[in-house]
Amino acid sequence: MVTVPQPPSQPTDSNSRTPITEVTPVVALKELVARLHREQKKIQDLLSSLGFALRSFNNLNQFLELIPLMATRVTDADGSALFVYKPNGQVRLEQLHWQDSHQRKNIRKALETATSQILCIPNNTQPLAIMSGILDDYMHRSLGPGIQVFGTAILVKHTERGWLYVLSRDPEYTWTETRQKLVRLVADQTAVAIENDELAVELRKKERLDQELEIGAEIQRRLLPRQCPTIPGVAIAARCKPANRVGGDYYDFIPTKHNQIQLNNKESLDADGRWGLVIGDVMGKGVPAGLIMTMMRGMLRGEVLHGHSPQRILQNLNQVMYADLENSHRFITLFYSEYNPQSRILSYSNAAHNPPLWWHATTRTITRLDTFGMLIGLDANSQYEDAQVELEFGDIILYYTDGLTDAAAASGDRYDEENLITIFNYACRICNGPQEILDYLFDQVQQFIGADKQNTDDMTLVVLQINS
Repeated sequence: MVTVPQPPSQPTDSNSRTPITEVTPVVALKELVARLHREQKKIQDLLSSLGFALRSFNNLNQFLELIPLMATRVTDADGSALFVYKPNGQVRLEQLHWQDSHQRKNIRKALETATSQILCIPNNTQPLAIMSGILDDYMHRSLGPGIQVFGTAILVKHTERGWLYVLSRDPEYTWTETRQKLVRLVADQTAVAIENDELAVELRKKERLDQELEIGAEIQRRLLPRQCPTIPGVAIAARCKPANRVGGDYYDFIPTKHNQIQLNNKESLDADGRWGLVIGDVMGKGVPAGLIMTMMRGMLRGEVLHGHSPQRILQNLNQVMYADLENSHRFITLFYSEYNPQSRILSYSNAAHNPPLWWHATTRTITRLDTFGMLIGLDANSQYEDAQVELEFGDIILYYTDGLTDAAAASGDRYDEENLITIFNYACRICNGPQEILDYLFDQVQQFIGADKQNTDDMTLVVLQINS
């Protein structure tokens, strides 16, 4: 009789009598490795999705909606909450994810209760440990002892802008180093999104400002004379070089009679017509100065057509503009003159502007043209004076703004009026006509500043020469 060996009996479940398969250490280790691999791949996929969202989303709120979900998934928590500090310092619950939909409402109410108790958190005034302690304390009170709370700060350029928390109901849940790093990574992505959004907002503001500046610069270019007028017996050259796209320097050539301007913007050659020659400077630069200059131009042109003397024109202009300039903390220097081609008499009045320089052709000397007068807009009752001179053939008048005399070299030295007088005297001797004089003066000042440097103030020159 042959005995057939029987397989060893297997353990069975006492209830079902089904065999129980023993798990060997090798199998258990393989399952653990496989599970860790799956968890690692899951985390990698989640973080990769978050990075893709960061690159793709143009709406910050859409991106922030993902953050609590991602933080919950990568840390195996029950939920996550994102808090953001608002510009006024208040703390707001920005987004919440909670896996149990039945409890989500109660969790949100508890967190909103916590933030409502924090009226204001002044950024940059408290260490992060203190700030996190304040928020943690209110959250623990509102959520109760049954929920564990762990969080990390959201830092934008070393400034605390909010907190990202993970929440768990599991009493065995631990805030491991790996979970800390993962939440820190999600928080850093959140900080990048916030910073990118702020940079985009600033860029849009800058683009709008650039457009407005370009419009302002174009308006100002159109308001300044496109070309010098044709005045009998006179040659004129002028140039305005603003430090910014919109400047506060102003010059103009204003006919004193309506019939001096003919069709097609061509000036009349009627020798009987006097011409207003004006130069001014609004204190400050940029758009505000440009707007004031534009307003002043319209008012001045209206005053000139009334036929008043230069002194009366400045007095009326000051009284009209005083109310507008009183609260602006800006004032205007202005030199107004009128030239009569028949008599070669230049009448003028000065409101604290740089006095024009008069080069005498016969003596080759220079005289300053000046009268007493205060800034436009400083005092409503300011008084101004009239003066006049008779110009001779070959005489040259230089109108200028303080952008030239205040021009600074790399050493910090100013060009000053003395240097301007010296080179103006020299230019009148060697140059052929107002345009050459103007070009020479600008070149000399630019060499003084530095060929590759931009002046910090507007520079304007008008050169007038009496021809035979």
